[in-house]
Amino acid sequence: MLFRLTADTLVLLHLAFILLVLFGGLLVLRWRPALLVHIPALAWGLAVEYLHLGCPLTSWENRMRSAAGDAGYQGGFVEHYIWPLIYPAGLTPQTQLLLGTVVLLLNVGIYGYVLWRWRRPTG
Repeated sequence: MLFRLTADTLVLLHLAFILLVLFGGLLVLRWRPALLVHIPALAWGLAVEYLHLGCPLTSWENRMRSAAGDAGYQGGFVEHYIWPLIYPAGLTPQTQLLLGTVVLLLNVGIYGYVLWRWRRPTG
């Protein structure tokens, strides 16, 4: 039970990290120190997509599921609703490159706006 709970928690953490990579630049608009967390997360997320690196959270999730005696990811809410968001069916290297480019362009746009907001005169 503890291994399964740990694996489910890791899936949620994984999703939170992906959301941070995608939208962490928006946090920077409100709280500048978020830049110190978002930039490394963004760099890692882009490296995983462009270089097809394995994510340590994925292997940890799989080890926890194996330790819990689970053979697959069917089952509860987390596996049914959250897992497909993180690992879509039919994910190919080309799709990963496309997703990486979307993440990069989204964040370039967000940081362009952040820089514009920081540089504009206050008055």
